[in-house]
Amino acid sequence: MRFVAFRSAGRARVAAGVGALVAAVLVGLAPLPAQPATAAGTEDSAVTESGAKGPYDDFSRLKVTVHQTKDLRGQGVKVTWTGGGPGNAEGKHVNFLQVMQCWGDDAANGPDRTQCEFGTEAGASTYYEALRQVPQILGDPAETLKDPDQFTNAWVPFKPVSGAATTSSTDHTYFGPEDTNSQSFLPDQADGSGETVFEMKSSRESPHLGCGARTTSSGAIEPCWLVVVPRGTHDPDGSSPSDNQLRTSALSQSNWNQRIVFRLDFLPVGDNCAADKAERRVIGSELVTDAITSWQAKLCERGGNRFTFTQSGEDYARSQITDPGTSSPGLAFTVDPVVAPEGAAPVVQAPVALSGLAVGFLWEDPKLGGHMKDMRLNARLLAKMLTESYSRDVRLLTSGQTVPDHLKGNPISIVSDPEFLELNPEFKGAIDADAPFPVMVTTDNSDVNKVVWNYLRSDTDARNFLIGKADPWGMKINPYYKELNLATDTTVSDFPKADPTTTTVTAGTASLDYGVLDLGPYAADMHDAALKTRRGNEGSAYRVGENIPPKLVGDTPIAGQRRAYAITDAASASRYQLDIAALKNADGDYVKPTGTSLLKAAAEMPDSSVKGVKAPAPGKARNGAYPLAIPVYAAASVDQAKDVRQDYARLIRYAAGAGQTQGTARGELPLGYAPLPIAWRTQAEQAAAVLEKGVTGSDDGGGVANSGSGGSSGGGSGGAGSAGGAAGGTGTAGGGAGTHASATAPGSASGGSAGPSAAPGDPAKQNVASSGGLTPAEALGIIRWVLLAVLIVGGAAALSGPVLWRLSARRGATTAGEAR
Repeated sequence: MRFVAFRSAGRARVAAGVGALVAAVLVGLAPLPAQPATAAGTEDSAVTESGAKGPYDDFSRLKVTVHQTKDLRGQGVKVTWTGGGPGNAEGKHVNFLQVMQCWGDDAANGPDRTQCEFGTEAGASTYYEALRQVPQILGDPAETLKDPDQFTNAWVPFKPVSGAATTSSTDHTYFGPEDTNSQSFLPDQADGSGETVFEMKSSRESPHLGCGARTTSSGAIEPCWLVVVPRGTHDPDGSSPSDNQLRTSALSQSNWNQRIVFRLDFLPVGDNCAADKAERRVIGSELVTDAITSWQAKLCERGGNRFTFTQSGEDYARSQITDPGTSSPGLAFTVDPVVAPEGAAPVVQAPVALSGLAVGFLWEDPKLGGHMKDMRLNARLLAKMLTESYSRDVRLLTSGQTVPDHLKGNPISIVSDPEFLELNPEFKGAIDADAPFPVMVTTDNSDVNKVVWNYLRSDTDARNFLIGKADPWGMKINPYYKELNLATDTTVSDFPKADPTTTTVTAGTASLDYGVLDLGPYAADMHDAALKTRRGNEGSAYRVGENIPPKLVGDTPIAGQRRAYAITDAASASRYQLDIAALKNADGDYVKPTGTSLLKAAAEMPDSSVKGVKAPAPGKARNGAYPLAIPVYAAASVDQAKDVRQDYARLIRYAAGAGQTQGTARGELPLGYAPLPIAWRTQAEQAAAVLEKGVTGSDDGGGVANSGSGGSSGGGSGGAGSAGGAAGGTGTAGGGAGTHASATAPGSASGGSAGPSAAPGDPAKQNVASSGGLTPAEALGIIRWVLLAVLIVGGAAALSGPVLWRLSARRGATTAGEAR
């Protein structure tokens, strides 16, 4: 009976085993879901709307797409369209779009035309179409605005969110040619399509629009609006001008009636946290500004305090940790590591962001086909730009001005440099006067600026140029920069304006001089440089204005003819949708900053003077790595009050955890950053644990901390060189011969010899393909193969059970026979 029972169970077990094996095969062959094409949220809120047939022009085939309409802030947003009329090859003003941002108090119908920012663009006075004037002389039968005293001067006033309406068509109280975001002439291409980037403004940039600051009675954010007015070949009276130049404003009633309206939902503007919550101050690198600004609101929601961030140079931020005052921030974001003073408590250093620098540009040139989107730059070209070695970077050469003697023989501008044209043949045909002014840079001293100079020094051609050797075409460095020893001085952390040349300009009886700081003024910071590049206006001043007393002024560039470039951070370049130059890496490949190229660069980064704290390495950027990739670390002393340490540890955990989810919503990682490699996230978590435990704990382990008697050795006597060195865990790092973080952890020695070289999670040794975290498809792929293995093992076990039983039964029978 027992044997019969076993046979029934055995059959069931065999059937289960076969089933498990079949299931394993099916699981193994099942397709994985497709990888996401873009980061979460980048196109989730794109909206497409269609035009309508008008009295004279039919826009029913026109489809306009605004590629982001939610979670907006001050930024650039792509706008594309199809189905328009054929553009005019000669640049005449027919078949085009006019775009403007508006506020409004009618959520159902959108804004009134008095609530839109429009009519003050550079060059707008040339055409009524770009003005707020709606003169009766142009004959719009639907227009209701009349000026009984002046037949030609009726106009649409602008009414701000608060304050008085404008008092004339030229009243620039709220916006003017230098800062307006309206685009009054966006011509259709020959096939009726088109593309632009529109600068969205929150109430920070334009208080008169109030976007992100106005709320409903329930506390919800009021929407703003993007209005697109399509134009065809007719004016409102039905006329089709013989010169192909429409003459009526977008605000003229018949034209306004054809508008296409898009709702815009902005992120809340203002303090992300209640003022009565305890404040925790943080300070540091601009590279982390966009990220920490996004994280602040979520950190407030998740805890009982508010984190306030002050952007500063990294060196000053480090000093707040190494030599703190009573009101100093307790956590600093930095690139170069913090080295604690002799005898001081250890400093925890946790990776929180991976981004980089970029050469962002805007280049519009009708002669070259319109908007130029691609550019390649090698290190020597960048060296030429940063040393004002093109004569037009020093003197414009207008009105009979001559090339300064010390720059004779050099190209006048970058578009006449044979080296640039060899790399960028599509720019052939541009004339020198169409080149941008000097590349925009910031005025501060910064770790990130040092990375740029290190990039130039790492390249033989660029280094030779900085030394004074001519390029193959005979161009030499501006001699005023040769004297700075830029090829050898590794302490340079700014972008000097060293050429003292001045040029005299006159207007009437007024005479003024301009120099390189007038032609190429410093940007306030990298965000400012990106914004000015988006507007195509760096603020140059080079002629005598009509002011009393006279002063130097510049001309605001006209849309379609704007040219500017800047060294900015990748996050700001992405935020304002700048075109980004591809830079030459150590392999000779031209690479742009993307999530993949930043992670590849991170994998090649060596330790800095503090082990485990990675250093940017432009000269090691190979295999698709971007040369100006830069990590950012959060540094904090463990010698702080317990509640303070806990709060800063919470910030680190969020930054390296939930804060690495890329997207546009509050709390997410903005575009322009790469999600941290998994090993770096682990390292940050360990650093947070060390910080929480503080200076006197007996079980400190994990993380990155260095104390005061070294900082570069990673080990030594007197206990752990860092708490991470003691732990010997994944992604940890030593920092010096510490005296406070001397505890041991399971599985490690008590000394500081266990440095990052022993860490299996070191991102420099990881496969880059797996360094950026797991996508849902990757995670499912791992689970699938684990499940496959489990099913195979289970199936094999089920099939082997009866066999083993029979073998054991036979052996038992044989043994029993022998025993008798």
